[in-house]
Amino acid sequence: MQNYLEFIGNELKALTSIPSPSGYTKDVAAYLMKTLSDMGYEPQLSNKGNVFVTIGGEGNPLVLAAHVDTLGAMVRSVKANGRLRPTTLGGHQWSTADGENCTIHTRDGRVYTGVVLNTEPSVHVADSAVETKEENMEILLDENVDTKEGTLSLGVQPGDIIAMDPRTQITPSGYIKSRFLDDKLSAAILLGLAKCVKDESIALSRKVSLLFTVYEEVGHGGSFVAEDTTEMISVDMGCVGSDLGCTERMVSICAKDSGGPYNYDVTSALAETAKEEGLDYAIDVYPHYGSDVEATLRAGYDIRHGLVGPGVYASHNYERSHMDGVKNTLLLLKKYIQK
Repeated sequence: MQNYLEFIGNELKALTSIPSPSGYTKDVAAYLMKTLSDMGYEPQLSNKGNVFVTIGGEGNPLVLAAHVDTLGAMVRSVKANGRLRPTTLGGHQWSTADGENCTIHTRDGRVYTGVVLNTEPSVHVADSAVETKEENMEILLDENVDTKEGTLSLGVQPGDIIAMDPRTQITPSGYIKSRFLDDKLSAAILLGLAKCVKDESIALSRKVSLLFTVYEEVGHGGSFVAEDTTEMISVDMGCVGSDLGCTERMVSICAKDSGGPYNYDVTSALAETAKEEGLDYAIDVYPHYGSDVEATLRAGYDIRHGLVGPGVYASHNYERSHMDGVKNTLLLLKKYIQK
């Protein structure tokens, strides 16, 4: 098991190192295509940019879905002082990004570094604190420009992508700290599951496919799946916080979120599997959460649905999880696809 956990940790670092805010996911999709192909699978890239691969089995098709698009921002306009006014991609919270380093990706392929700050960040200058909301935020390029014309001459323009630095770390004690554990940690877990199936020649009880989506953070990542799908499980982050049972070292099984209850039988089967395997798990309710599989249901698919994932603290912030949560999630999925 340790080798799979190390593999997942390395894949997480690789995935988070590839900027992929919603709408700018071509590079991360290409990485997934190559990684899965190198394992001996035959992944497919959809018109939309999702990556789909069947890892084995026959009948009663099950899809496990994780998303690789992240929160981020886009250049809304170039200001007179040469700084960039941003607009959010996904449910980005500017209060968590004030002071963060970032990269700006132009349409002609140039990349510039910068920093996200509010319009008056210096305590030695400001008469009063500036509220960290979008209209008060700007990106300062690490270039010698102080006019709109100077910034435009670099090739930076409205519509360019702003990606926050992930700052991924895995500590000796097993804690995982990074932006975008939602949901690149679960995407790495699915890659680990694919490796398990291939390396151990695991006999699957049904047809099992993996779906890596690229528009989850804006609500329609999982709106299209294979027509034969009968069951779909979103493998996303498990919430950790007040009034919740899940910790960073557990696998979370969600019974209900903002979209309503998950399929009762699927949720029960996941919980029973976790219990049988002696895994550390919790069943929780997330009132402010939504997932890919709900987009699938809204698109009209007649499927059973569920949601699991490793516990992640401080969602949509600088997030934290633990390798124990990864292990519990991987073992739950590994057993579930064999039942």
